Amino acid sequence: MNALLTPATRLWLRLRLNEIGPLLSLSGCGFFAWAFIALADEVREGETHALDSRLLLALRDPQNPANPLGPSWLEESARDITGLGGYAILTLLTLAIWAYLLMTRRQGAALLVLVAVVGGMLISTGLKMGFERPRPDLVPHAARVYTASFPSGHAMLSAITYLTLGALLARVEKSRRVSAFIMGLAIVTTLLIGLSRVYLGVHWPSDVVAGWSVGAAWASLCWFVALQLQKRGQMEKPGEASPPADAKSE
Repeated sequence: MNALLTPATRLWLRLRLNEIGPLLSLSGCGFFAWAFIALADEVREGETHALDSRLLLALRDPQNPANPLGPSWLEESARDITGLGGYAILTLLTLAIWAYLLMTRRQGAALLVLVAVVGGMLISTGLKMGFERPRPDLVPHAARVYTASFPSGHAMLSAITYLTLGALLARVEKSRRVSAFIMGLAIVTTLLIGLSRVYLGVHWPSDVVAGWSVGAAWASLCWFVALQLQKRGQMEKPGEASPPADAKSE
Protein backbone atom coordinates (compact mmCIF):
# COMPACT_ATOMS: atom_id res chain seq x y z
CA MET A 1 0.00 0.00 0.00
CA ASN A 2 2.83 2.40 0.89
CA ALA A 3 4.36 1.85 -2.54
CA LEU A 4 1.23 3.39 -4.12
CA LEU A 5 1.59 6.59 -2.09
CA THR A 6 3.69 9.48 -3.29
CA PRO A 7 6.31 10.96 -0.92
CA ALA A 8 4.14 14.07 -0.56
CA THR A 9 1.12 11.94 0.41
CA ARG A 10 3.12 9.96 2.97
CA LEU A 11 4.42 13.22 4.47
CA TRP A 12 0.87 14.60 4.66
CA LEU A 13 -0.37 11.44 6.40
CA ARG A 14 2.51 11.57 8.89
CA LEU A 15 1.76 15.20 9.72
CA ARG A 16 -1.93 14.42 10.16
CA LEU A 17 -1.14 11.57 12.55
CA ASN A 18 1.17 13.87 14.53
CA GLU A 19 -1.72 16.34 14.85
CA ILE A 20 -4.36 13.75 15.76
CA GLY A 21 -2.36 12.21 18.63
CA PRO A 22 -2.07 15.40 20.74
CA LEU A 23 -5.65 16.37 19.88
CA LEU A 24 -7.04 13.03 21.03
CA SER A 25 -4.98 12.99 24.22
CA LEU A 26 -5.97 16.54 25.17
CA SER A 27 -9.62 15.87 24.32
CA GLY A 28 -9.53 12.71 26.44
CA CYS A 29 -8.07 14.65 29.35
CA GLY A 30 -10.81 17.26 29.13
CA PHE A 31 -13.62 14.73 28.81
CA PHE A 32 -12.54 12.53 31.72
CA ALA A 33 -11.80 15.56 33.92
CA TRP A 34 -15.31 16.86 33.20
CA ALA A 35 -16.77 13.42 34.01
CA PHE A 36 -15.01 13.40 37.38
CA ILE A 37 -16.11 16.92 38.28
CA ALA A 38 -19.73 16.15 37.37
CA LEU A 39 -19.69 12.90 39.36
CA ALA A 40 -17.96 14.52 42.35
CA ASP A 41 -20.68 17.17 42.47
CA GLU A 42 -23.36 14.46 42.51
CA VAL A 43 -21.55 12.57 45.26
CA ARG A 44 -21.25 15.69 47.44
CA GLU A 45 -25.00 16.26 47.12
CA GLY A 46 -25.76 12.62 47.95
CA GLU A 47 -27.44 12.03 44.58
CA THR A 48 -25.53 8.80 43.95
CA HIS A 49 -26.19 7.12 47.29
CA ALA A 50 -29.39 5.31 46.28
CA LEU A 51 -27.91 3.86 43.08
CA ASP A 52 -24.63 3.04 44.84
CA SER A 53 -26.52 1.12 47.52
CA ARG A 54 -28.61 -0.86 45.03
CA LEU A 55 -25.60 -1.88 42.97
CA LEU A 56 -23.58 -2.84 46.03
CA LEU A 57 -26.39 -4.96 47.51
CA ALA A 58 -27.08 -6.55 44.12
CA LEU A 59 -23.67 -8.22 44.34
CA ARG A 60 -24.45 -9.81 47.74
CA ASP A 61 -26.45 -12.79 48.89
CA PRO A 62 -29.85 -11.39 49.98
CA GLN A 63 -29.99 -13.93 52.83
CA ASN A 64 -26.48 -13.09 54.04
CA PRO A 65 -24.99 -9.75 52.86
CA ALA A 66 -21.60 -10.85 54.19
CA ASN A 67 -21.27 -13.25 51.24
CA PRO A 68 -20.67 -11.91 47.72
CA LEU A 69 -22.62 -13.63 44.98
CA GLY A 70 -20.96 -16.58 43.28
CA PRO A 71 -18.74 -19.46 44.36
CA SER A 72 -15.95 -19.03 46.90
CA TRP A 73 -13.26 -19.19 44.21
CA LEU A 74 -14.73 -16.07 42.61
CA GLU A 75 -14.26 -14.09 45.81
CA GLU A 76 -10.69 -15.35 46.10
CA SER A 77 -10.06 -14.42 42.47
CA ALA A 78 -11.41 -10.93 43.15
CA ARG A 79 -8.87 -10.53 45.95
CA ASP A 80 -6.08 -11.59 43.59
CA ILE A 81 -7.25 -9.17 40.91
CA THR A 82 -7.66 -6.29 43.34
CA GLY A 83 -4.04 -6.86 44.43
CA LEU A 84 -2.91 -5.87 40.93
CA GLY A 85 -4.01 -2.33 41.75
CA GLY A 86 -2.35 -2.16 45.16
CA TYR A 87 0.46 0.26 45.99
CA ALA A 88 3.02 -2.52 46.45
CA ILE A 89 2.40 -4.16 43.06
CA LEU A 90 2.15 -0.87 41.17
CA THR A 91 5.31 0.47 42.83
CA LEU A 92 7.31 -2.66 41.99
CA LEU A 93 6.00 -2.66 38.43
CA THR A 94 6.78 1.02 37.96
CA LEU A 95 10.31 0.70 39.34
CA ALA A 96 10.98 -2.34 37.16
CA ILE A 97 9.80 -0.58 33.99
CA TRP A 98 11.62 2.62 34.98
CA ALA A 99 14.89 0.73 35.47
CA TYR A 100 14.44 -1.12 32.17
CA LEU A 101 13.84 2.15 30.28
CA LEU A 102 16.94 3.71 31.84
CA MET A 103 19.06 0.67 30.99
CA THR A 104 17.91 0.85 27.37
CA ARG A 105 18.63 4.61 27.27
CA ARG A 106 15.04 5.75 26.96
CA GLN A 107 15.37 8.51 29.56
CA GLY A 108 12.37 10.45 28.29
CA ALA A 109 10.05 7.47 28.57
CA ALA A 110 11.47 6.62 32.00
CA LEU A 111 10.75 10.15 33.25
CA LEU A 112 7.23 9.96 31.81
CA VAL A 113 6.44 6.75 33.71
CA LEU A 114 7.83 8.10 36.97
CA VAL A 115 6.00 11.45 36.76
CA ALA A 116 2.74 9.76 35.72
CA VAL A 117 2.64 7.22 38.56
CA VAL A 118 4.11 9.33 41.38
CA GLY A 119 1.97 12.30 40.36
CA GLY A 120 -1.07 10.04 40.29
CA MET A 121 -0.37 8.79 43.81
CA LEU A 122 -0.14 12.37 45.10
CA ILE A 123 -3.37 13.36 43.35
CA SER A 124 -5.18 10.30 44.72
CA THR A 125 -4.05 11.06 48.26
CA GLY A 126 -5.05 14.72 47.95
CA LEU A 127 -8.51 13.92 46.60
CA LYS A 128 -9.20 11.34 49.31
CA MET A 129 -8.22 13.83 52.00
CA GLY A 130 -10.35 16.52 50.38
CA PHE A 131 -13.56 14.49 50.04
CA GLU A 132 -13.16 12.19 53.10
CA ARG A 133 -16.06 10.00 52.00
CA PRO A 134 -16.65 7.06 54.36
CA ARG A 135 -16.30 3.53 53.06
CA PRO A 136 -19.49 1.53 52.37
CA ASP A 137 -21.13 0.30 55.56
CA LEU A 138 -23.96 -1.71 53.99
CA VAL A 139 -21.94 -4.91 53.71
CA PRO A 140 -18.85 -6.33 55.45
CA HIS A 141 -15.60 -5.59 53.68
CA ALA A 142 -13.94 -8.62 52.06
CA ALA A 143 -10.57 -6.83 51.97
CA ARG A 144 -8.71 -4.51 54.33
CA VAL A 145 -8.94 -0.75 53.78
CA TYR A 146 -6.97 2.10 55.31
CA THR A 147 -7.99 5.29 53.51
CA ALA A 148 -11.11 7.25 52.57
CA SER A 149 -13.42 5.99 49.85
CA PHE A 150 -13.64 8.68 47.13
CA PRO A 151 -12.17 8.31 44.60
CA SER A 152 -10.97 4.70 44.44
CA GLY A 153 -7.18 4.72 44.58
CA HIS A 154 -6.99 1.23 43.08
CA ALA A 155 -9.13 2.24 40.10
CA MET A 156 -7.30 5.52 39.60
CA LEU A 157 -3.72 4.27 39.92
CA SER A 158 -4.34 1.14 37.87
CA ALA A 159 -5.75 3.33 35.09
CA ILE A 160 -2.68 5.59 35.22
CA THR A 161 -0.11 2.82 35.45
CA TYR A 162 -1.51 0.22 33.08
CA LEU A 163 -2.74 2.68 30.46
CA THR A 164 0.57 4.57 30.43
CA LEU A 165 2.66 1.41 30.24
CA GLY A 166 0.28 -0.06 27.67
CA ALA A 167 0.63 3.03 25.48
CA LEU A 168 4.43 2.87 25.70
CA LEU A 169 4.54 -0.82 24.78
CA ALA A 170 2.03 -0.27 21.97
CA ARG A 171 4.33 2.35 20.43
CA VAL A 172 7.29 -0.01 20.57
CA GLU A 173 5.37 -2.78 18.83
CA LYS A 174 5.26 -2.41 15.03
CA SER A 175 2.25 -4.67 14.47
CA ARG A 176 -1.06 -2.82 14.80
CA ARG A 177 -2.79 -6.02 15.85
CA VAL A 178 -0.35 -6.61 18.69
CA SER A 179 -0.52 -2.93 19.71
CA ALA A 180 -4.31 -3.16 19.88
CA PHE A 181 -4.01 -6.33 21.98
CA ILE A 182 -1.63 -4.60 24.42
CA MET A 183 -3.90 -1.60 24.87
CA GLY A 184 -6.94 -3.85 25.16
CA LEU A 185 -5.22 -5.88 27.87
CA ALA A 186 -4.34 -2.69 29.77
CA ILE A 187 -7.94 -1.48 29.60
CA VAL A 188 -9.43 -4.83 30.63
CA THR A 189 -7.02 -5.11 33.58
CA THR A 190 -7.96 -1.61 34.73
CA LEU A 191 -11.69 -2.39 34.49
CA LEU A 192 -11.36 -5.70 36.35
CA ILE A 193 -9.44 -4.08 39.21
CA GLY A 194 -12.12 -1.43 39.64
CA LEU A 195 -14.96 -3.95 39.50
CA SER A 196 -13.23 -6.13 42.09
CA ARG A 197 -13.32 -3.22 44.56
CA VAL A 198 -17.10 -3.02 44.32
CA TYR A 199 -17.51 -6.81 44.42
CA LEU A 200 -15.46 -6.97 47.63
CA GLY A 201 -17.61 -4.25 49.17
CA VAL A 202 -14.77 -1.82 49.89
CA HIS A 203 -15.91 0.91 47.48
CA TRP A 204 -19.12 2.47 46.28
CA PRO A 205 -19.54 2.10 42.48
CA SER A 206 -19.27 5.88 42.09
CA ASP A 207 -15.86 5.76 43.82
CA VAL A 208 -14.60 3.41 41.14
CA VAL A 209 -16.04 5.39 38.22
CA ALA A 210 -14.47 8.54 39.69
CA GLY A 211 -11.12 6.77 40.03
CA TRP A 212 -11.25 5.60 36.43
CA SER A 213 -12.12 9.14 35.30
CA VAL A 214 -9.28 10.87 37.16
CA GLY A 215 -6.81 8.16 36.18
CA ALA A 216 -7.72 8.36 32.50
CA ALA A 217 -7.60 12.18 32.57
CA TRP A 218 -4.14 12.21 34.19
CA ALA A 219 -2.80 9.52 31.85
CA SER A 220 -4.12 11.46 28.83
CA LEU A 221 -2.49 14.66 30.07
CA CYS A 222 0.85 12.93 30.62
CA TRP A 223 0.68 11.45 27.15
CA PHE A 224 -0.09 14.88 25.65
CA VAL A 225 2.97 16.33 27.35
CA ALA A 226 5.07 13.41 26.12
CA LEU A 227 3.96 14.01 22.52
CA GLN A 228 4.84 17.70 22.79
CA LEU A 229 8.30 16.92 24.16
CA GLN A 230 8.77 14.34 21.43
CA LYS A 231 7.98 16.93 18.75
CA ARG A 232 10.67 19.21 20.18
CA GLY A 233 13.21 16.40 20.22
CA GLN A 234 13.35 16.31 24.02
CA MET A 235 12.01 12.79 24.26
CA GLU A 236 12.86 9.92 21.96
CA LYS A 237 10.21 7.55 20.72
CA PRO A 238 10.25 4.27 22.67
CA GLY A 239 12.27 1.70 20.78
CA GLU A 240 14.16 4.25 18.64
CA ALA A 241 17.05 4.91 20.98
CA SER A 242 20.32 3.76 19.53
CA PRO A 243 21.99 0.96 21.46
CA PRO A 244 25.47 1.58 22.87
CA ALA A 245 28.36 0.87 20.52
CA ASP A 246 29.74 -2.00 22.59
CA ALA A 247 26.31 -3.67 22.71
CA LYS A 248 26.21 -3.98 18.93
CA SER A 249 29.26 -6.19 18.88
CA GLU A 250 27.98 -8.59 21.54
